[in-house]
Amino acid sequence: MSSPESRHRLALALLWITPALWSVNYIVARKAPGVVEPHLLALGRWTLAGLVVGFMARRELWRERHAVLAVWPQYLVLGALGMLVCGAWVYQGARTTSAMNIALIYSASPVLIALGAVIWLGEHFSARQALGVAVALTGVMHVIVKGQWLALTAVQWVAGDGWIVVAMLSWAGYALLLKQWPSTLSATARLAATCAGGVAVLLPFALWELAQPGTPAWTPQATMLTVAAALLPGVGAYGAYGFAQKALGASRVASSLYLGPLYAALAAWGVLGEPLGLHHAVGAALILPGIFLVSRSR
Repeated sequence: MSSPESRHRLALALLWITPALWSVNYIVARKAPGVVEPHLLALGRWTLAGLVVGFMARRELWRERHAVLAVWPQYLVLGALGMLVCGAWVYQGARTTSAMNIALIYSASPVLIALGAVIWLGEHFSARQALGVAVALTGVMHVIVKGQWLALTAVQWVAGDGWIVVAMLSWAGYALLLKQWPSTLSATARLAATCAGGVAVLLPFALWELAQPGTPAWTPQATMLTVAAALLPGVGAYGAYGFAQKALGASRVASSLYLGPLYAALAAWGVLGEPLGLHHAVGAALILPGIFLVSRSR
């Protein structure tokens, strides 16, 4: 099997793995309030993640340092979108909104990414793939409303929902800009450079949080949450997403985000003891074929 074929197969496998890594962030977000402030958690997460991927790609980063510095504003923008807004602001929103609302709002991001990829990036999107989006989104909605579609009318919008709406829009922008700004760097090296941009924009906000009265003292639990967020939904998920998008395109990879609510339900069941229901099985029966329709080669 040739190297391009190997990369393509790996990227297809990562479509299914990446949302599972991101589901760890649901648990971190639920446990963080009262333990660590949102921007401090995000700063610790991306500092540690940046050190890990920076060490892994240190030779490439040194070799390509002039190319990286030539486009440093791009990494500040990507860091602000993907690590400030999609990091700290999600933790901020999780203080006052529910997991149902977060999943409902984020379920719109793949649609925005797919539409943006077609309109802005000129990617092809077939009728079959559009059908896959519709089927997968139906499955997502079924999981979110626990099989009771009338529950949509009972959603209570709170301040945290606004934070998540902005984060959802920001993620769509981040995913599209990754494709709009092509890079010769590997996925690992590019993530390291983006982490540097994210740390730069997060630092002032984290210092402001430290100066506020009542900021919780740093504890072993805060360290555990930071390490978990850095390694799994940080290094793992962002690196896998960047690799897969480079190989498959923005719209196809965005479809994998539909697995998020399903994986989050499994994580909540396994770690937090929340019950699984029939609506999860029905949702899976819709989401998985939808992902297949969108991701398979033409």
